[in-house]
Amino acid sequence: MGSADGPTADEADGGSRKTRDTEVSERRFRFLVAGYAVSSYGTFLNMVALNLFVYETTGRALAMGLFMAVRLASGFVAGLVVGGLLARFSAKSIMLWANVGQGAVMLVLILAPDSLVTGALMAVSVVIGACGTLFMVALRSSIPEMVGEDRRAWANSLSITGRSMAMVAGFASAGVVVSLVGYTAAFLLDMATFVICAVTVALLPIAGGKGAGSEAGSSGTGKGEKAAKSGPRWRPVAFLALAAAPGLGLMVALRGVDAFGSSSHNAALPIYSTSLDASNPAVFVSAFWCVWALGNIGAQQVIQRYTQRTGKTVGALGFGYGTVVMSAAFIAAFAGFPLAVTAVIALIAGAADGLTEVAYTSHLQTLPATLRGHAFGLSATFENLGFGVGMILVAAALDRFSPLAVVGWSHGAAIVVAVVFLLRVAALRRAEPAGPTGRAGDAGRAGLRKEEAVEGRPDRGDRDGAEVSRG
Repeated sequence: MGSADGPTADEADGGSRKTRDTEVSERRFRFLVAGYAVSSYGTFLNMVALNLFVYETTGRALAMGLFMAVRLASGFVAGLVVGGLLARFSAKSIMLWANVGQGAVMLVLILAPDSLVTGALMAVSVVIGACGTLFMVALRSSIPEMVGEDRRAWANSLSITGRSMAMVAGFASAGVVVSLVGYTAAFLLDMATFVICAVTVALLPIAGGKGAGSEAGSSGTGKGEKAAKSGPRWRPVAFLALAAAPGLGLMVALRGVDAFGSSSHNAALPIYSTSLDASNPAVFVSAFWCVWALGNIGAQQVIQRYTQRTGKTVGALGFGYGTVVMSAAFIAAFAGFPLAVTAVIALIAGAADGLTEVAYTSHLQTLPATLRGHAFGLSATFENLGFGVGMILVAAALDRFSPLAVVGWSHGAAIVVAVVFLLRVAALRRAEPAGPTGRAGDAGRAGLRKEEAVEGRPDRGDRDGAEVSRG
C-alpha cells in the first residue's frame, strides 16, 4: 500500500537517477571545456605567432592584413554553411574534424619547404578561420542537448571562462614562446593543443547536431521544421531562424555591430599604448587584456551562482544593457584617465562582455534544435563581417583621427543599436500580458512543439524563451 506522506521508492530512485545523470553530463562537459580551453590557447597563441611569422617571412604589413582578411572570410563562409552541416552530421563529428583539420594544417606549415611557405600560410588562414567557426557553432548550438535546458546558462558561462583564461595565457605567452623556442616549436605547441582537444572530443559522448535535429523534427509540424529538413536550402533556413522570434534578427544585428566596435579597440590599443610608453608599448596592452579577462571571469562566477540559486538566466535585457556598459567602458578606456582608473574601466568592460556573451548565447539556445545551428551560423557570419569591415575602416580612420575618436564612433554605433534593441524588448514585454488571452497570443502559439514550450517556460524565469517561442 502506497503512502501519501512522501515519495514512493520508485519516485525516489528516479530522482536519484536523474541527479546522477545530471552530475555525469556536467562532469563530461567540464572535460570538454578543458579540451576547448586548451585548443583556444592554441588559437590565441597562433593569432600572435602567425602574424609575426607572416610579417617576418614577407616583410610587408599588407601581407598580415591579407592573412587576417582570408581568415575572417573563411569564418564568414563557414558560418553560412555550418547550419546545413549540423542538419546532416553530428555535432561531435564536426567538432572532432574541426580540430583535426587545424592540427593537420599546422603540420603542413611546419613541414612546408621555403618555396611553399606562402601557400601554406594561406592554407592555414583558410582552415583556421573556417574550422574555428565550425567548432564554436557546433559547441554552442549543442549545449542544451549536452547538459539540459535548465543548465545552459551555467554551461555557457563555464565555456566562456575557459576561453577567457586561454586568451590571456595565449596572448601573454606568445611573445615569450616565439622568442625563446622559435616559430617551429610554437607551431608544434599549437598543433598539440588541437590534437588534445580532438582526443577529448573523441573520448566523450556528445549530443547534438544531426541527432538533435532529427529528434526535434520528428514531432514537429511547423513550417520552420519542414524548411529545416528540406535539404540543401540552407540559406533560407538560416534567415528563417532569425524570423522565428520577435527581435531576434535585431539581436543578431547588434552582435554584428558590436563586433564592428570590437575591431576599433583591438586596432587602437597598440597605437594608444605606444603614445603612453613608446619604449615598451606591449606592457599596457598586456595589462589591459589581463584585467579585462579578470573582469570577464569574475562575471562568469557571479552568473553561475545566480543561475544556480534562482534558476533564471540573465535574459535579453542583460544582453542589451551589457552591450551599452561594455561599449561605454571601451570608449572611456581611451579617454586618458590615470592608469588605476583605466584598470577599473577594463575590469568593467570585461565583466560586461562576459554578461553579454552568456545572455546572447543562452537566448539563441532557446530556439528549436532544427533552427539553432542555422541561427548560430548566421550569427557567426554577422560577427565576422562586422569585425572584418571594421578592421578595414578603422585602420584607415586611425591614420587621420585619434584612437578615442575612432573607438568613440565605432562603439557609439553599438550603443545606439543596443538602445533600439532595449526599446524593442521593453515593447514586447509590455504587450506580454495580453498574449495568452488575445488573438495574437493564440496565433503566436500555433504549431508550437512540446519542447519549444518547455524551452521558454516563463515560470522558470526564462522570459527569453517565451519571447522566442511566440513567433
